[in-house]
Amino acid sequence: MKFVDYVKIKVMGGKGGDGIIAFRREKFVPKGGPSGGNGGKGGSIIIEVNAQLHTLQDIRYHRIYKATRGRHGEGSLKHGKKGQDIIIKVPAGTMVKDFVSGDVLADLQIDGESIVAARGGNGGRGNAEFVKPTHQAPREFEYGRTGEERELELELKVLADVGLVGFPNAGKSTLLSRVSRAKPKIADYPFTTLVPNLGIVKSGAYTSFVMADIPGLIEGAHEGKGLGTQFLRHVERCSILLFLVDVNDEDPSESYRLLYEEVRKFSPDLLNRTRVLAITKMDSFVGVPQISTFEPIGLFPISSVTGEGLEELIKALATRIGG
Repeated sequence: MKFVDYVKIKVMGGKGGDGIIAFRREKFVPKGGPSGGNGGKGGSIIIEVNAQLHTLQDIRYHRIYKATRGRHGEGSLKHGKKGQDIIIKVPAGTMVKDFVSGDVLADLQIDGESIVAARGGNGGRGNAEFVKPTHQAPREFEYGRTGEERELELELKVLADVGLVGFPNAGKSTLLSRVSRAKPKIADYPFTTLVPNLGIVKSGAYTSFVMADIPGLIEGAHEGKGLGTQFLRHVERCSILLFLVDVNDEDPSESYRLLYEEVRKFSPDLLNRTRVLAITKMDSFVGVPQISTFEPIGLFPISSVTGEGLEELIKALATRIGG
């Protein structure tokens, strides 16, 4: 299944039903009166979280949602039936934005959480609603109101405690597969990971946290190069950024600096998150890596192949999440 994390849709609430003009005409009722019922309210468009979903794939092929209109009022004070609501199911972590204004309407993160994206129009009043002591036989009525209509952006950001940030082939997928039961695609070429992968990492008998393998970045990712902005948005949900740098890089310190700058240029607020640096593939390196970072940061040499340093790294991440 293709991972879809952004869609644009149009939502339209249903039009309200019209009120009507009617008068009672019944046998043995000498004095009839106005009996026009009100129109029913139009259906609304509701966006609701379903924890069983993981992408916006289903919405990708259905871009326009229009709720049904309310039924018109009838005689004998019968009010029209309300239009049927349409419920759009989305994964947890979906942000709903108004496409025109750019305003964030909702940040849906909990199963069952919902927002009314487009309200149905109110039904019009029938002539029975216009009766007054001085106006006993009104012929006024109202048409139903038009429902709300708007264009929306739905943007999915994965929910995780730890987000892996690194260049392609830095060992992110291998680390995730080693410390969790996740099975990301792993191969010896760049951009093996094309979609975010989540894994549950156990850090004790009764504790665990969620780790996200974000597709690899390249220089210029904050400008969208290599689909960078699509990938970087997923780390906005993470409380810890775990930077991964290959010990075999020509200058691992420079690799970390470049990653740091890409994150900073994309969103300076991300640098307020806890940051940890792991030097990967230590099994292929002889000696002690010379890493000089330009800021205080947790530093962990690891090997996902041999397991070197993984226990210490997991404990450190769990401690930072818990505290």
